[in-house]
Amino acid sequence: MIEKFQNKYRIQSARLQKWDYGSNAAYFITICTQNREHYFGEIENNKMQLSEIGKMANKYWFEIPEHFPFVKLDAFIVMPNHIHGIIVIDKPNNDKNIDAIATVTVETQNFASLPPSPPSPSKNKFGPQSKNLASIIRGYKIGVTKNAKKINPLWQWQTRFYDHIIRNEKSFTNIRNYIIENPLKWNDDKFNDNE
Repeated sequence: MIEKFQNKYRIQSARLQKWDYGSNAAYFITICTQNREHYFGEIENNKMQLSEIGKMANKYWFEIPEHFPFVKLDAFIVMPNHIHGIIVIDKPNNDKNIDAIATVTVETQNFASLPPSPPSPSKNKFGPQSKNLASIIRGYKIGVTKNAKKINPLWQWQTRFYDHIIRNEKSFTNIRNYIIENPLKWNDDKFNDNE
């Protein structure tokens, strides 16, 4: 649905509104190139042959945990015009309920205990937004873009990305297999616009 925000039209987020995307979970990610241009290479004999930009997309994906130490990576593939991957956010001690945290009394040395500060209306209810899925993807996309534009000044990602919260082992296994087998099924892939 298209709504107005600050007198401009914008597409409403497809993100799950009541989900904290900084919480521990496994996420299936798809990011496309702008207009699904084949910047990353081509499928030949059911195998992905990476271009220079494709090699960057591959390299920078595996560097994500260097910038976000709480991230673990699972299956990943670079396709001609998109990438698929599984990101697992695994922060230590992140199993606490946010509402429970908000009611904790703050202990102070030599003074009476202080009640917690009420949340600021300008702050995100899920806390800092520098350690969530969007910040991870933003960092990855910036890293690829900065270097891909040196090779092709027209290079661009699609503005948004697709995510799916993986909720159980069966779904995790199915998604992992889908990612691994993606080059074998390229001719029937919905992202293959060159049919």
